[in-house]
Amino acid sequence: MLSRTADNLYWLSRYVERAEYLARILEATQRLTALPLAYSGTTNEWESAVSTAGCVNSFFAAFDEANEETVTEFLAFSPANPSSIRNCFEVARTNARAVRTALTMEMWDAINGGWHEIRSFGGVGATREELARFLRLVQECSLRFDGSAYRTMLRNDAYWFSRLGVFIERADNTARILDVKYHLLLPAEQHVGGPLDYFQWAAILRSVSALTSYHWVYRESLKPWLIADLLILNDQMPRSLASCYQNLVQNLDYIGRAYGRQGAAQRQARKVRTRLENSRMDDVFQGGLHEFIGEFVADNNQLGTTISQQYLI
Repeated sequence: MLSRTADNLYWLSRYVERAEYLARILEATQRLTALPLAYSGTTNEWESAVSTAGCVNSFFAAFDEANEETVTEFLAFSPANPSSIRNCFEVARTNARAVRTALTMEMWDAINGGWHEIRSFGGVGATREELARFLRLVQECSLRFDGSAYRTMLRNDAYWFSRLGVFIERADNTARILDVKYHLLLPAEQHVGGPLDYFQWAAILRSVSALTSYHWVYRESLKPWLIADLLILNDQMPRSLASCYQNLVQNLDYIGRAYGRQGAAQRQARKVRTRLENSRMDDVFQGGLHEFIGEFVADNNQLGTTISQQYLI
């Protein structure tokens, strides 16, 4: 496979996954801000949404204040934000057109139809109900594309490179959600375990479709250390860091065997996977969750760079 084709497939999947993640963050933030004043606390959840998306500097270069109108415009529709939902689907469709022959008909229909639907949404002046429908549409478009890839693609290098994009992006997103929750969302004067804490954690779990899974696994009320365990170390949770790296190792090994050689990307993915396998939540919290996640995000970004250098350039 040409490196250009592999690169387009990789980034096509990353941008679709990123658009869905942003839609989930905006949806979770809407839920938090809709809570009664007794539960909503004194934090700026809209600013935390920008922090979770990793674009604080570019946001405040464009806007003076983080509120529902400005954050929604920037993360969902702004042409000035390269990672806005609309721009993510624009770039994803451009990549899909470049590798049209490497996609199945169902995959092309999913990304092309999703792009037309999302582009037709007005955005400016939308009501909360209209925005909620838009965010649900984005998630449905992403699920249609991901499902069509899973159910129709040959298990060859085209499929493996597209899966690498999904799981690199998904791991980064899950890590950022956890980090922001612990350091930005909960006000200093609020006690962990209080009503504000409960509703925030429920919103975070919903944003990664994990609230029901949490209760199935732990059968307890929401506890921060158990939520962190689910989203970091539990292989059964599809969006956990451990599950993402299980899939990254597997798909990189498929590529290595198909091309007849292993490389730095395979070694680095296995290193991170082994670290996650050998970690325990007591040790993670003792050493600092923020530090653990910060190191993970750096390693994940490095793996993305290594994959690009090894295969995509």
